[in-house]
Amino acid sequence: MAASNDNTRPPFDAVVQSITDYVFDYQVTSEKAWTRARVALLDSLGCAIESVPVCNSFIGPLVKGTVVPNGFPLPGTSHVLDPLKASFDLGALIRYLDHSDAFPGAEWGHPSDNIGAILPVAHWLSASGNDSITMKYVFEAIIKAYEIQGCFQIKNAFNKVGIDHVVLVKFACAAVVSKLMGLTREQTNDAVSQAFADGQPLRVYRQSPNTSPRKGWAAGDACMRAVHLVFMTKSGQPGYPTVLTAPKWGFYDTSFGGKEFVLPMPFQTRVIENYFIKLVVAEGHGISAVEAALTLSAQLRGKLDAVRSIRIRTQEAAMTIIDKTGPLHNAADRDHCMRYMVAVTLLKGAWLEARDYEDDSEWARDPRVDVLRAKMSMEEDPQMTRDYHDRTASKAASALLVTMDDGTVLDEVLVERPIGHPRHLETIPKTKEKFVELTDHVLRDPAGLWEETMAPEVANMKVRDWMSQFVVRQKKTLNK
Repeated sequence: MAASNDNTRPPFDAVVQSITDYVFDYQVTSEKAWTRARVALLDSLGCAIESVPVCNSFIGPLVKGTVVPNGFPLPGTSHVLDPLKASFDLGALIRYLDHSDAFPGAEWGHPSDNIGAILPVAHWLSASGNDSITMKYVFEAIIKAYEIQGCFQIKNAFNKVGIDHVVLVKFACAAVVSKLMGLTREQTNDAVSQAFADGQPLRVYRQSPNTSPRKGWAAGDACMRAVHLVFMTKSGQPGYPTVLTAPKWGFYDTSFGGKEFVLPMPFQTRVIENYFIKLVVAEGHGISAVEAALTLSAQLRGKLDAVRSIRIRTQEAAMTIIDKTGPLHNAADRDHCMRYMVAVTLLKGAWLEARDYEDDSEWARDPRVDVLRAKMSMEEDPQMTRDYHDRTASKAASALLVTMDDGTVLDEVLVERPIGHPRHLETIPKTKEKFVELTDHVLRDPAGLWEETMAPEVANMKVRDWMSQFVVRQKKTLNK
């Protein structure tokens, strides 16, 4: 390694170059990848529309009355926004209610977060007169952002050093948005290095006792920052060739405990083909327990007062993220509490909904919820953890064991691959049903929009035209 006072400019770090090479060189040939990119886009927009009413206080132009030429029409609203604010708002809306998607690994994350930057920038470019920006570019950017984020998640635990997973969104978006905006390969290296050079967000806002709504808008913040960094790079700002490896000053030494990134497989299309779709409004590692609770709810109807204990076996990730006792202070706190999710599902006898976590929800005020929570224990099952990290097994298991006051022990209910798992044949049809349910009050014929977007010819449609059709279908807006 060169001496610290040697100012010779070296090549970019190999990891940064590998991201850029993938974005520029990899040819997507998988039909499954193209299809699931369409599903990801529509599912994300459905989740965004669902979130508008609870996000009205911070979405929209910062200065009321701002007029933006060729601005992005924020779905479900009348807002027309510049690329930066649009990226923040759409990224926040997609993620806010924890209803979109997830991908497992040593790090946990939600690759749909990246759509918050991709769609507004692609639309702005198209609306500004770039006729080459078609929906194929959007789908390709989605596929590649998912792959970049997911491949880093598999073996690189940012959570172990206290960094939030939206750091992945920042550099994945920086890479794919750079290509969308016409940056060169070298400039894309610059932009990706700028993303790594940022001080990264702490995971503190996702963890007890500080869990807060910021976990819902953190992805929007990362999207906005990535887009800003690409604009700065396009203006001529240079990057940092050894942003990762520079002794003392680089990311590895300052922020990753001196360790280097491990990429266990080449960037291709595996992540988009295998991401998990949330068909239930719940933190992803808890959905298997929620499904088990739903199975038990019929057997326990009218008998919950006679429950002595509920043991939850689960994976390490669930123990880290949603193992929580004591008071719950807000909706974000509740949707990151395994015991709350299980208790409410047992009481409802139905799937959880977004409103079940809100402060004014009947369940947030129901004393029976805390009584049941107090009867629950959680423990890691090492085999479940191993299966969680085994790409062949592809499990996110939890099991519930109920003991009654009279000593009766009910049969344990185990769910290994919960609803929304990519191996379930019904996942995509159910995602369409979810999209229709979330958007039917806002869009005319959302099922028709789904089918039109799934058609091969939509790939050749200009992004501005596809968004115009989306806006025309809006029969109402939800912003205040």
